[in-house]
Amino acid sequence: MAVYVDDMQAPFGRMNMCHMVADSTEELLAMADRIGVARRWLQKAGTWQEHFDIALSKRRLAIDAGAIEVSRIDLGRLLRARRGC
Repeated sequence: MAVYVDDMQAPFGRMNMCHMVADSTEELLAMADRIGVARRWLQKAGTWQEHFDIALSKRRLAIDAGAIEVSRIDLGRLLRARRGC
């Protein structure tokens, strides 16, 4: 089981954002708690697309806490595999 962060750098206001996903909801929420991301920001909860959009500063914290860095393409592959395609 693992948590993943992609290399996207999408501008959002004064921040740049990326995605954080995990193999399970429990792992994803535990990482969000650990790095200080509010659970209310969970997107598409309970679906194969469940994720957080996180600022790059939180990305660094996630990696330091054990998250695996992946490309946007690899993240897409992970999500599609979860969907069953």
